[in-house]
Amino acid sequence: MSYWRDRIVLVTGGSNGLGRVIAETFGQAGAKVAIAGLEPKDVEKTAEEMRDNGTDVLPLVADVTNPDDAKRIVEETVANFGALDALVNAAGRTHRGFLTQTSLEEFQALWNLNVMGTIACSQAAIPHLIPRKGHIVNIGSLASKSAARWVGAYPVTKHAVAAFSQQLRLEMRPQGLHVLLVCPGPVKRENPRLYALKNAEGIPESALMPGGGVKVGKIDPKILAARILKMCEKRRPELVIPWKARILFSIAQLFPRLGDWIVLKST
Repeated sequence: MSYWRDRIVLVTGGSNGLGRVIAETFGQAGAKVAIAGLEPKDVEKTAEEMRDNGTDVLPLVADVTNPDDAKRIVEETVANFGALDALVNAAGRTHRGFLTQTSLEEFQALWNLNVMGTIACSQAAIPHLIPRKGHIVNIGSLASKSAARWVGAYPVTKHAVAAFSQQLRLEMRPQGLHVLLVCPGPVKRENPRLYALKNAEGIPESALMPGGGVKVGKIDPKILAARILKMCEKRRPELVIPWKARILFSIAQLFPRLGDWIVLKST
């Protein structure tokens, strides 16, 4: 029997992109899944298609930057399914632009979604997860470990997600809570989107693509989602894909100048 059979999972950002694939993968493994998204049409469409594939799914419309919404989706998940075994913080977005030209308003908006939304949902879920020895999965990025050019406020927010995940592991492990930080490279999409800039002068076109111009292969989201489930089952602390990125991270810690040179060559 699957580890996830009849377990209850809440996925924020679960109506689109990687979050949707993760939600579908949990459903295929036998979990009961609540998906939270910002756009009602997307949430309902995803929920309907997941039901057609046999998943017991609860659609929730929410803005996770609103602490009341974050608390509400956890409470509605527990009220509907009776418990909570895993929270996946997949709601988030990326950014493009020169760091020095990124406005404080843009920093704040990205911080609220990528960081504060993750924290608010986690804090709301933890009291329900501890009795079940459950899981929190935080979707970071390679940018959680190493900054790059032309991606504006994004690395700042994803570094914060990494720090939050580590501190949460240290504090909550004695109580049985598992925390997984996922740090993937660019994820493959059927229709890759370009990230618009107000002032793109001086930024190469490749930087507007997913991954911000990083020279690594695109990751199949279904493979990534399956790995996330396995890493939860094994209660591992981190998942970095591609694995060789860990070499760069280690070098950058020991030799920052060399690490910067490698990043410049790789983007």
